Amino acid sequence: MAKPKPEYDRISELKAFDETKAGAKGLFDSGIKNVPRMFHYRPDKLDKNSSVSNGIHVSIPVIDLAGVKEDPGTLRNIIDKVRNASKSWGFFQVENHGIPLSVLQDMKDGVVQFFEQDLEAKKKFFTRDYSTKNVAYNSNFDLYSSPAANWRDTLFCLMAPKPPVPHELPEVSRDIMMEYSKQVMQLGCLLFELLSEALGLQPDHLKDMGCTQGLGMLSHYFPACPQPELTLGTTKHSDNDFLTVLLQDHIGGLQVLHQNQWVDVPPTPGALVVNIYS
Repeated sequence: MAKPKPEYDRISELKAFDETKAGAKGLFDSGIKNVPRMFHYRPDKLDKNSSVSNGIHVSIPVIDLAGVKEDPGTLRNIIDKVRNASKSWGFFQVENHGIPLSVLQDMKDGVVQFFEQDLEAKKKFFTRDYSTKNVAYNSNFDLYSSPAANWRDTLFCLMAPKPPVPHELPEVSRDIMMEYSKQVMQLGCLLFELLSEALGLQPDHLKDMGCTQGLGMLSHYFPACPQPELTLGTTKHSDNDFLTVLLQDHIGGLQVLHQNQWVDVPPTPGALVVNIYS
């Protein structure tokens, strides 16, 4: 009589993975051919590949911010676009937002440099204690509570209202993280002004409520996967902050849910994706 197969011990697999502190990148570097069961994703009933509704291709709105501070007519037009996109989508892309292309590229390069450096350098930032740490590296903040782990690693940095001192940030990407966060804070202030006016309020209304004070930076890294059909880099979710400004790399894969359809958001050079919490 054949011996019964041992029952799958998910908790042990999670703990063993977490204790390496190497994340999904460590699994890839080890040369594994099979994705561990803890990463296996069970698809839901939504068609995650669809970006077509009733035969009509749909895409999230793109808003050009050029001239927003220079011409009252342009400003009113942009406010109208922000209002419509926020009501109908909750998402839009912004172009000519004022952040130099060189800063965007350097930020993407800095993320790669952090995750592809020696493991011992990354381990210095490994923690699951978000209550006392301004800088935290790990794989899956909800590793022990989610139905399936995502195939990704993340560096979290709380950049405002109390920014970390420089030595708290990873040396390999320290300078660009500080510069990028400064630039995004400026863009965030502009977006909150536009949203305030889109709501029929004074430009500083959301700023006066304190909405522009905080900034958390999440840098995600998605290593190559030997069985991409079994897992996802990011499962469906809703961001729990007021406003998300997302910088994509050239790989793509981002989708947003619109009228029960998953819509592709292909990378657009120089553009940033804005997500309004709803």
